[in-house]
Amino acid sequence: MKLLKKFLISVAIVIFLSYFLTGVKLQGNAIEQVKTAAIIAIVLGLLNTFLKPILVFFTLPITIFTLGLFLLVINSIMVVICDVLIDGFHIESFFTYFLFSIILSVSQWILYKFIKD
Repeated sequence: MKLLKKFLISVAIVIFLSYFLTGVKLQGNAIEQVKTAAIIAIVLGLLNTFLKPILVFFTLPITIFTLGLFLLVINSIMVVICDVLIDGFHIESFFTYFLFSIILSVSQWILYKFIKD
């Protein structure tokens, strides 16, 4: 049940960001946008589970040198990969990727605090 709540929160945040962050586009009507946002939440979850640890491992020296700030770039790379993989989802610039990933991560962190078992 907790996983379903986290999934729905992620979908809602993606939809919210697509409406209020310029440069983030979910194509189609409202139903198609919800489906695309659900796919985005699933793909980002899978990428963060399987690919992100590998990227963190290989970029560990630069992450240590930047005191962890390079992890923000890795999060942006996850969103770039998601953009490439999913039709109907488009982000215009790297700055928008960066901003999208920061707002998504912070929003998820805050809202996940309210989820109880």
